[in-house]
Amino acid sequence: MVASDIQNFSDGRTKARAYFCYLFSKNIPNRLPSLSEEMIVPRLLKIKADLEGSDGVYLLDEKGVQLTPTFAKDKQIDDDAGKIRADRAYYYRAVRESRCTITDPYPSLITGDLCVTASQPVYCEDGNLKYVACLDMPLGEVLKISHLNTMDMFFSRLFKYSYSAFAIALIAISLLLFFKGIQSFFVYDITPVHFKIKDVFEATILLTLALAIFDLAKTLIEEEILGQNKEHSISGPHKTMVRFLGSIIIALSIEALMLVFKFAITDPNQLVYAMYIVAGVSMLLIGLAVYIKFTKLKIEE
Repeated sequence: MVASDIQNFSDGRTKARAYFCYLFSKNIPNRLPSLSEEMIVPRLLKIKADLEGSDGVYLLDEKGVQLTPTFAKDKQIDDDAGKIRADRAYYYRAVRESRCTITDPYPSLITGDLCVTASQPVYCEDGNLKYVACLDMPLGEVLKISHLNTMDMFFSRLFKYSYSAFAIALIAISLLLFFKGIQSFFVYDITPVHFKIKDVFEATILLTLALAIFDLAKTLIEEEILGQNKEHSISGPHKTMVRFLGSIIIALSIEALMLVFKFAITDPNQLVYAMYIVAGVSMLLIGLAVYIKFTKLKIEE
């Protein structure tokens, strides 16, 4: 159940963040002259009152020190005032990104259950950070806020089943190539006694293609079906593309190497064609590096 909840949270994270950002922007003053704790705390308490399921709200200063007690559901935790929260994700992510953020689920110190903290940096009129407003919400309540509607669920299942079908088909093709490559050892009698370079090349090409296709299918299953590794700097379709192009580059590099050895032994005049493949691999590698560079920049923005 917990793993399923975390996956559902990952799917609806953008919607949940948008909701909390709306609450903060609507209630918390920002970039105004004479901002003070007395101006912000009542508005935080109003957000808490509007969200009956919230675990608590509190205010941090610009250095991550908690200024107020934690205003929980039915109590006020005075001992929390003065504690340093600078090492908490809800503080340093809000400061680093200069915008409203939400954390990954983690065990709440108040209830012991999984919760998510939404945080909003508050700036002075001159643009300097002054406060970070924080709101703790149980994971279950966040899931209710970020639940997918009927159309979202339909297309989510449709895409997941479609990716599953493609992944199974790719794995089947990979296995066929693998068995065909293994079969080559018996058909061509590839042994230390009967050893022909040409036969080894053919078997190597088949096994390399099998590995590249299997790696692509594995990436599809991890990214699109199981939903793993979606929070990395390169994620989702970007990571799938990187893995796919990487597999192609590796396969072509091996085949180019095989052709270099083959032509060097059988027909040196044909080496130029192997070099064409090497040049193509180099262009693909440069293109992939540029793609990764600009993709990472776009995600960081």
